[in-house]
Amino acid sequence: MTVHNLYIFDRNGNCLYYNEWNRKKQAGISKDEEYKLMYGMLFSIRSFVSKMSPLDMKEGFLSFQTSRYRLHYYETPSGLKFVMNTDLSVSNARETLQHIYSNLYVELIVKNPVCSSTPSLDSELFSSRLDAFIRALPYYSPRAA
Repeated sequence: MTVHNLYIFDRNGNCLYYNEWNRKKQAGISKDEEYKLMYGMLFSIRSFVSKMSPLDMKEGFLSFQTSRYRLHYYETPSGLKFVMNTDLSVSNARETLQHIYSNLYVELIVKNPVCSSTPSLDSELFSSRLDAFIRALPYYSPRAA
């Protein structure tokens, strides 16, 4: 079991933060293009799910999987989007993404007057605490990548 990477997007589709842990294959395009593709895919999937769902969905789109990885999605009321890619054995990372938002992002970025004025997350403290949190997850394993 492993975590591959994490994206944090703002409401306008700008990638505020990106980090990799156990990602072996690169996309072969620039990081900016990768961010645009990821956000575009999320936008399309969310739109598709909301239109095709037979029920009124409170949660909306939560995750999807391919034959190689699972994408986990969490959107905050303010429009921040947290996206984590893991291997297939991780069935639900919603609580993990909520923890990253409420206990790391809010505490270390939103409540920090120095960090909240910049458009990207350049906080060393946030990066190190996030890295420590991800590496401590029960489904994080660097050997499984």
